[in-house]
Amino acid sequence: MRRIAIPFIIMLVASCAAQGNAVVTGAGPDDMLKLRAGPSLAFNVILGLPDGTELNRRECVTELGQRWCRVSLANAPGITGFVSADYLSMR
Repeated sequence: MRRIAIPFIIMLVASCAAQGNAVVTGAGPDDMLKLRAGPSLAFNVILGLPDGTELNRRECVTELGQRWCRVSLANAPGITGFVSADYLSMR
């Protein structure tokens, strides 16, 4: 039992430490990062986010080899969804 609890606690602390402020980068001047309803390309797009959009990053998960982070808009925290972690830069 003890061997299971220690890695779980370490994983929980690491995921909490990874949360914070982020900004969209790398989408490009003529494109937008898709904010999706869930952590994969199979989920509906909620809206597009241009480079420079400030986000509050929450937990991240890996689905089919791709890392996705749950985020909310910094200026509208009620709007939440998932984005590819490849397009986030921590602040």
